[in-house]
Amino acid sequence: MAEAGTVTVATGEEQPGSREVLRGWAAEGGPLAVRARVVLLAEEGVRDAEIARRLGISRQTVGTWRHRWQSAGLRGLEQRPRTGRPATVDEAEVVTRALLAPGGSGAGRAIARELGLSHATVAAIRRRWRLTPEAGAPGPEVPTVPPLPGPDVWVLGLYADARRAVLLAGTRSRRAAAPGPAATVIGEDVLDGLGRALEERRPAGRAAAPRPPGADGLAAFLAAAAGHHPDIALHAVTLWDDGAAPDVLPAAPRGGPSRHLLPARSSWRGFLRAMVALDSTSHPESSRRVYLDLIAALQQAEGPVGWLRESVAGHLRDPRAAAPDAAALGAVPRQVSSSGVNQIDLGSFNECVVIEAVRLAGTITRGEIAHRTGLTQQSVSRIARSLLDRGILVEDAQRRATSGKPRTPVRLCGTAAHALGLHIDPEVITAVVIDLDGAIVCTCTRPVSADIDPGEFVAQVVALGREALEKARGALRADGFLGIGVAVPGPVDIASGTVLDPPLMSAWNDLPLLYLLQDHFPCPVIIEKDSLAAAAGERWIGRDRRARDFAYLYLGTGVGSGLYLNGDIYRGVSANAGEFGQLCAVALGRVGPDGRPELLPECNPPVSVPEAAARLGLRAAGRADPSAPGGPGGSSAAYHAVGRAAAGGDPAAAAALREVAGAVGRGALGLVDLLDIDLIVLGGPFFTDDTASYYLDEIRRVVNDFPQARRLRQVEVEPSVLSAEAAAVGAASTIFHATFTPRLRGRDRS
Repeated sequence: MAEAGTVTVATGEEQPGSREVLRGWAAEGGPLAVRARVVLLAEEGVRDAEIARRLGISRQTVGTWRHRWQSAGLRGLEQRPRTGRPATVDEAEVVTRALLAPGGSGAGRAIARELGLSHATVAAIRRRWRLTPEAGAPGPEVPTVPPLPGPDVWVLGLYADARRAVLLAGTRSRRAAAPGPAATVIGEDVLDGLGRALEERRPAGRAAAPRPPGADGLAAFLAAAAGHHPDIALHAVTLWDDGAAPDVLPAAPRGGPSRHLLPARSSWRGFLRAMVALDSTSHPESSRRVYLDLIAALQQAEGPVGWLRESVAGHLRDPRAAAPDAAALGAVPRQVSSSGVNQIDLGSFNECVVIEAVRLAGTITRGEIAHRTGLTQQSVSRIARSLLDRGILVEDAQRRATSGKPRTPVRLCGTAAHALGLHIDPEVITAVVIDLDGAIVCTCTRPVSADIDPGEFVAQVVALGREALEKARGALRADGFLGIGVAVPGPVDIASGTVLDPPLMSAWNDLPLLYLLQDHFPCPVIIEKDSLAAAAGERWIGRDRRARDFAYLYLGTGVGSGLYLNGDIYRGVSANAGEFGQLCAVALGRVGPDGRPELLPECNPPVSVPEAAARLGLRAAGRADPSAPGGPGGSSAAYHAVGRAAAGGDPAAAAALREVAGAVGRGALGLVDLLDIDLIVLGGPFFTDDTASYYLDEIRRVVNDFPQARRLRQVEVEPSVLSAEAAAVGAASTIFHATFTPRLRGRDRS
């Protein structure tokens, strides 16, 4: 029996506290009374036909309200069941639904049904906002008073105090691309959270606090915005102002943003939702993360809030003005994409399946492909013939058969495709060009400092990438350069290509790296966390040796992990899976003063190993190695010195390496127990020949001696098949992975 105050429907769904609400609706009469009575009778087990007879309604109506209750609860009962003419129409809410609803323009009738409007009304609103522009017409238009000038609209800031709230928008005059699916879906949770957070800034039912004489936080905010976003036209839209009449347009400060009022027939909350939806569907960099930051700013500030997003000036330049000679990149057309582009046009999922079978096997006959993939012999022959004609596969020498004609195996043609990989580390930038077999065509490196100016750093990355492409020019096929993969320290917002706040690169907070690079390279660019990129490279180049689940431990300037699970890289909800340091801290019980897991020094080998060696008595731990990455006297030089000492038999150096390896092993133990995997791969620039045996032995001991299920599995700990340039090679491999790996669905990077 259901508890008091609980309504149970046929599906077993329970809505605590809803009985009283439904009984109140039933007693009050009105449009909700019939809906409440339908649900209450259904709870008692009354059949639909009998409910219809008792209430004098159709069985279809009974079914409608039962289904709405089961799917959406009380909110479902409050919605109108069919088109009509509500007293007020929030045009901005219609725009929001039209932008975010699956199905795009085809969802108009569903939106009309959901909001209780006619389809003609929804279509008229869509036309007024120009959400479906005709050929040659400008893109979306925001009909504020006066209208925002320009079809390309960004949300750049928000000001709110106890008296007023102003949204800062930016526009460009050129025609914007038609809105499409958001890079990361701005769901109802974000839109509702933003509305609630802003509503809490507004005094309810009381006069606004008097403004101190001479103080105008809004004016200071708008002045700061002009300097923060100098290359885009700014517009301040008043959401509300409790000190002015709603139809009075505030005066614009001289030389500042233009001032606007809300569109007619739009609430402030609906308009805010519509602007966020329009921004997010037009600009991949305006991702979910940007608006979560805004919500946090509204919730945490005690006084007035003046939120400005990171500068988007780098994205707003004409990309053709900064693009290099396309011939250097194989004449690949520029395309903004976070999931790769099949420059080598693959016609079907089955073609990717065949390529994957060939890649894992190395060389394989058509009959063996059919056996491994389950495809018919005829399909395999047709696909193989097509791939041979396009140069993706080549034939090897014939094999004798015990009966019938000789069999001719096939293999991937390494020179059929190339990719550039860039690895960005606090101490060194690495660029590699690799072919389809994973062979390195050329390598370029350049030392840097962690506190370098971001603009100068990006210029150095671009210069190094161009240098690598120039060196590899003779090996590149005109139609076979697929793109550029970029490996960066986490955390990173993959959807917008923004490096957030890497712990060892303080100058890189909120750097929109992906879009800055796309201004310079007219080809597809993918950004990936360094540890995940290394795991992708391990899978691609490791072939059949890595054709199972594994965790890749990346020993760089920091220790990260990349997970390959169920046939694909596991990225997580925000594409930041693999933050290994926190796992180590939890496993070792190390907590900082603020209660957070400690940032372990052991998870930064180039620093922790020399410090431990010096503490244990090694005097030469800091000796410089001019050939080591990072330059003379750098932390990496000291690390390599300890490695050489350990290889020479020094007990203090060996003890330091075992100490750090033991801490890393405790984190690896957590991965083994959590994921039930039996393979750990070690690699990265600080997994060197001198230190490898210490890491392998110590981590192998920990992950096999301590797991709960140690009697059921033996965990293998193996060195990476990649070189010291693991992250750069992995970054390039992400291009191949995105192009050739068979998937039934597109890669979800949200």
